Amino acid sequence: MTRTQQNTVTVQGFLDAGRDRLALEVVGGRAGLRHRVAEAAMNRLGLALTGFLEYFPRHRIQILGHAEMAYLLHLPKGERAARLRKVFESRIPCLIVTRHYKALPEMIAYGEQYRTPVLRTPLITKNFINAATIVMENLMAPRMTVQGTMIEIMGLGVLLEGKAGIGKSETALALVKKGHSLVADDVTRLRLDSSGAVIGAPIGVTRFHMEIRGLGIIHVPSLFGVAAIRGEQKLDLIVTLCTPEATAEDDRSGGEPALREVLGVKVAHLRIPVVPGRDLANLVEVAALDLMLKRLGHDAAKELDQKLISVLTGGEAPLD
Repeated sequence: MTRTQQNTVTVQGFLDAGRDRLALEVVGGRAGLRHRVAEAAMNRLGLALTGFLEYFPRHRIQILGHAEMAYLLHLPKGERAARLRKVFESRIPCLIVTRHYKALPEMIAYGEQYRTPVLRTPLITKNFINAATIVMENLMAPRMTVQGTMIEIMGLGVLLEGKAGIGKSETALALVKKGHSLVADDVTRLRLDSSGAVIGAPIGVTRFHMEIRGLGIIHVPSLFGVAAIRGEQKLDLIVTLCTPEATAEDDRSGGEPALREVLGVKVAHLRIPVVPGRDLANLVEVAALDLMLKRLGHDAAKELDQKLISVLTGGEAPLD
């Protein structure tokens, strides 16, 4: 696995990530699109417009909604320009005007002068802030890239890892043929979302493609339909495909599952030995189902252990 990365988010990155969801339009200050945004939270320009900037969170994206615009429009032109100048002098990342309001001429002029992007959106302020905060949290979330193929099996995200050529992609292909869905092949990007879950997704270049030794590159939705792919999926289980020697001392009872820490979150981890004749796709599918049952409170290993203890202590004998 690669080292965890903390993304640097720019105004341009925010604009690209939220282009469809946030309906943003740049109206001034394009020279500052590479400015860094240091915090995911949004800030409504309320108190700052009165001239009080002592506790002004200037590192956040600044929002002008209905109330702020109404306040500015009631100020004399010279006073309005002075208040806005102080805001732009604070070197904010960008200024966004919501609710179909047009950016005032002073905003555009200061945007060009201070190289600060000025954007507008038709969205209602509350809805925009909610959606924009989610976009920023996703962009700023800790993330890492791992060598492995990720599959969604009945709602569970399973990451297949192992040495090159051990059969990760072939196992994933067999699972896709059984009706499950491909998330990413060979390289999977993981990020930590705001709920504390680890989310897996493909890298852009290889999205929806698989490389199968002997066949080459295949396009999964073209062969199996759009239901055979997922854009992203929560990571629930890591399955390591390995040699039999690597699992010689593993617990074979199926008791408490091993755990692997990924981005600070503990994820169930299982090692499956690869030998000729084993149906790896079935084994991975059953492993996912077994994890699902354990989460529902049914643990086959513990159930069998209780039955054995009952027999050994003179309890009721099992039926033949």
